[in-house]
Amino acid sequence: MSLLDVQDLRVSFRQDGQTVAAVHGVSFTVNRGETVALVGESGSGKSVTALSTVSLLGPSADVSGSVTFDGRQMIGASNKTLRQVRGNDISFIFQEPMTSLNPLHTLEKQIRESLELHQGLTGDAARDRIVALLKRVGITQAEQRLKAYPHQLSGGQRQRVMIAMALANKPDILIADEPTTALDVTIQAQILELLAELKREEGMGLLFITHDLSIVRRIADKVCVMKDGEIVESGATEHIFAKPTHAYTRKLLAAQATGDPAPVPADSPTLVETERLRVWFPIQKGFLRRTVDHVRAVNDASITVRAGETLGLVGESGSGKTTLALAIMRLIGSDGRITFAGEDVDRWSTRKLRKRRRDMQIVFQDPYGSLSPRMTCEQIIAEGLGVHGKPDGRSERELVAEVMEEVDLNPAMMDRYPHEFSGGQRQRIAIARAMILRPRLLVLDEPTSALDMTVQVQIVDLLRRLQVKYGLAYLFISHDLGVVRAMSHKIVVMKDGDIVEAGTARDLFEAPQTDYAKTLLEAALDLSA
Repeated sequence: MSLLDVQDLRVSFRQDGQTVAAVHGVSFTVNRGETVALVGESGSGKSVTALSTVSLLGPSADVSGSVTFDGRQMIGASNKTLRQVRGNDISFIFQEPMTSLNPLHTLEKQIRESLELHQGLTGDAARDRIVALLKRVGITQAEQRLKAYPHQLSGGQRQRVMIAMALANKPDILIADEPTTALDVTIQAQILELLAELKREEGMGLLFITHDLSIVRRIADKVCVMKDGEIVESGATEHIFAKPTHAYTRKLLAAQATGDPAPVPADSPTLVETERLRVWFPIQKGFLRRTVDHVRAVNDASITVRAGETLGLVGESGSGKTTLALAIMRLIGSDGRITFAGEDVDRWSTRKLRKRRRDMQIVFQDPYGSLSPRMTCEQIIAEGLGVHGKPDGRSERELVAEVMEEVDLNPAMMDRYPHEFSGGQRQRIAIARAMILRPRLLVLDEPTSALDMTVQVQIVDLLRRLQVKYGLAYLFISHDLGVVRAMSHKIVVMKDGDIVEAGTARDLFEAPQTDYAKTLLEAALDLSA
């Protein structure tokens, strides 16, 4: 008998007097010691299916079919039964640990809650169990970390804490919902290896939800491909990858950013240049707040970017990539020299800096969090025009419609709000908001990491097209080395605030010179192997 057996699962939501179907007749099983991957694009029903297993969808959801865990029916089960199963027999790991962990509670308190609720552990016994769990998932100096808060940990460490919480009660099934999407390639590899190791040692079943097929190939025994709430293809991982039968599966497998960016014109001028740029944040202590040390975020960074050129910035979280870009845009203070279009940025007055802001724009990682939910698409895109002005004789709506067409959005949708768009469409809105000012430099901070593979390819193609059309210079920050290679002319590798290697994209990928660059590339190759 299967540990988890889902048969003919159907889920719909009641919304504004209407019923919206989300899952249509989904069936699959998870056995003990087996990894089953649910793959598909955003909105395909993966997470809704997973949450249905222990009735976590809320009162607006209508669920039918059969979901049995160890022979017990979960649909329609009593609250007492569900409380026993949730977090005890079936545990979850979610995509973004920073939003899943309580920012006001220490690590010890958050893990202790689960141990007290399900096992009755208190005092020193609970503390010893927490320390053992943190060590088990690779948290160094576990005893010293007990009083730490989530914001004091890196992304990889926070995800390890989430895994420790999920394992606290030795569950039979672990459901991991996009657990590595926001992590660097080296940390992704570590987390995947940890999950595989825990599965082997604990004999758990693992339901792994992702849109990244390179991860699926590495970790899953079986694959279920979902589209529009249905499983369109399922089978052994090797068979699905070797001989996919459904057109949608073949589309997912083929979705990978490839090729090279257009060559930079030989006469293209230098747009941005830094010399020994340094960003140190002071550590202050005592009543008088004396500076006792510094957080060395960026150390002596010297780079150049020409018009029409993309400089890729790669490295693990905390390496200084985003800090370097923000310093170039003068959004944070720095020491050293920055020139933009031949002008010394430090000599700009506040008034001139505000005027030149239109030449330097940024697109952030989260296309939903960076857009105001209270503003329409038109208002969001046109916001910069209210600050920097618009060309004479053109209405705001005309300009918005023009830039929406440039980023492949239908201008008829400009009166909609962000929640009415898909993730890829929201990222196009963010790009349009930057492009309406016709900038010369665009900082792209992880612009594709939260997107499905097929949408990533579309965004890369869009960015390449805009670069050629307008001669844009890009600072492209990403942990996805495949996307970096497809976008970048030159690459800078950063570690602990230092530039450890720099060169052309071809040279770095074909013949990395430093051990750290080799480690990054090996981790990326392991994930795609």
